[in-house]
Formats: sequence, structure tokens, C-alpha cells
Amino acid sequence: MHARLLPMKLTQVAAQLYTVRDHCQNATALAASAKKLRAIGYTAVQLSGVGPIPAEEIVTIMRDAGLTICATHEPSQQILDEPEKVIDRLHRLGCGLTAYPYPGGVDFTDAAQVDTLVRKLDAAGAKLRAAGMKLGYHNHAIEFVKFRGAPVLEYIYAQTSPENLVGELDTYWIHYGGGDVVEWTRKLRGRQPFIHLKDYGFTSENKPTWCEIGAGTLPFARIIAEAEAGGCEWFIVEQDTCPGDPFISLRQSFDYIKANLVA
Repeated sequence: MHARLLPMKLTQVAAQLYTVRDHCQNATALAASAKKLRAIGYTAVQLSGVGPIPAEEIVTIMRDAGLTICATHEPSQQILDEPEKVIDRLHRLGCGLTAYPYPGGVDFTDAAQVDTLVRKLDAAGAKLRAAGMKLGYHNHAIEFVKFRGAPVLEYIYAQTSPENLVGELDTYWIHYGGGDVVEWTRKLRGRQPFIHLKDYGFTSENKPTWCEIGAGTLPFARIIAEAEAGGCEWFIVEQDTCPGDPFISLRQSFDYIKANLVA
């Protein structure tokens, strides 16, 4: 039995900067974007898709805008092969949470490659843990390729220590891959300090597409309740592509969350 936590607070809702990546490629643009996000109501961000700006400058920009850096994404290969560099960057950012963003170049039909990935993720996560940090796994749909009779995502979590690898479920990609988002959130109880809130909709051509929270089909009240029960700390809004100005999309998502998903 898991004790239910207090309802999600707006201060736990963050913006994934990948959504506004085209507006974060230099320090001036990042500062302007940070101010826009704070004006919408966000108080935290996840760093991803940001240009080559020194960590110390990013920290200053976010502090001046009133934003917390709650998490990052770091280069996949660097996490696996040079976790010490990741630890150093996180120290400089004052952030203790990151995620392996994408299994680029990994063939999930090749058992040796899967096992190498699992081993390296666990080892990197152990090093981050020793430094007081956490490594998460950010899924896409590709992890729903079957491996030994079940989605490879199940194997990744089963073969790594919960102490060394936590989950950063992406709600859109879980659904796109054929998974049940509520059930997956339940599976990772106690192992999911952050989650990507991303809604799933359709175009007029009947093709799936990303959309603002509340504009699609995903049951966010149930997803968030399950994540809360499992101890999730950060609820990170992301939209891979937007129909227009991405800041308008992030505002629409924030306003929906504020009106419908927090106490």
C-alpha cells in the first residue's frame, strides 16, 4: 500500500525547453525565453535543446528569471561512456536529476546490444548516485519493440537497479508505442521522480500528433494521480512540435493544468 501524497502543486510543473529549442540557441534568446516562461507561470524548467551556452551562464539566466533547473537531458553516449562529465555539468548547474534521452544507434533486436546498454546505464547510474544524483531513462515508442516476449522497456527496468536508473516516462510515446500510460506509471511507483506530460491528438488527415495538455486524448487526471502516489516530484510539460508559437502552446497547457489538474 502506498500513501497518497498531497495533490500536485503548480510549483512542481516545469517546462521542457526542448519545446522552445529554436528560441534557446544563445544566451540572449535563452534569457528572453526564460522570462516568457516565468510570465506564463512556470517556476521550473528542464534543460534540453539549448545552444552551447556555459553552464554558469545558464544558471545566472535561470536565477534572474526566477526559474529552477529541475532536470536536464545530457548526450546519450556521454552518459554511457563519460558519466563523470555529466556529473561535472550537473554540479555546475546545481541540478541532481538527468535522463538518458534516446537510444541512438542501439538495435533492440540484438540481445548483445541491449545487454550492453543495460549494463552501461546501470553503471552510469551508480556513479551518479554516488555523487548524490539520479539518472533517468526517457522513452520513445521504439522501446515497445518486443524483446524476449515483452517490450524492451520492461527489460531495461528489470535488468537495472531502481537505485541506479529511474524512469522519465513520456506519456505521448508510451501511448504511441501501444502502452497504457496509467499502468506504466503504476509500474514505476517509487521509481519515477519526473514525468513528461505530453498529449496525444490527431490531425484532420487522421495522423497522430503532439498537442497541448487537455487538447488530446490522454487521461491526465489519472496519470498524475498515479504519478503522485508513486512519489513523482516534477511534472514536465513538453510538446515536440507546436502548431504555431510554442510559447502559446506552453501557456495553453499550463492554463489547462492550473484549471483542471491541481488542487
